[in-house]
Amino acid sequence: MDLVEFNAAPADRLRPELASCCDVPRWVDGILVKRPYGDRSVLTAVADQLARELDAAEVDRALQAHPRIGDRPQGAGTEAAWSRSEQSGVGDDPSVRQALARGNFEYEARFGRVFLICATGLSAEQMLGSLQERLTHDDAAEAVVVHEELRKIALLRLQKLVTV
Repeated sequence: MDLVEFNAAPADRLRPELASCCDVPRWVDGILVKRPYGDRSVLTAVADQLARELDAAEVDRALQAHPRIGDRPQGAGTEAAWSRSEQSGVGDDPSVRQALARGNFEYEARFGRVFLICATGLSAEQMLGSLQERLTHDDAAEAVVVHEELRKIALLRLQKLVTV
């Protein structure tokens, strides 16, 4: 949808679409309450600021909506389609998929949450390298990285939702 349609659409229609970008009610409501937007850059700036303000519990909530890197999200919904597209760099190499599965298991055991990376434009090797590097982080450093990756994903998805 374009910005004019976004500004005019009923909030109840937009709420699930925005939650596909970042499943945090405060983020969604914060974007909706500031409508109408004069241009997409203002919308992006508001979304960016709201994403930066997410607390740890909200980040954890949003992570629950994200599949593991290397998993192929099923379904016809917007979020599943976006995840499939974003993870297209994973490819079909069974050894890479196996390495990602092992890394995901190790990451989840270490940090207690899904490994999140803004995968758009990354190769499988880059994702795997980041996963291995991030396993060396302490909890506080990794929390900062996860929050940033979530913010980048939310903004990319918002750009897909609201076109020029």
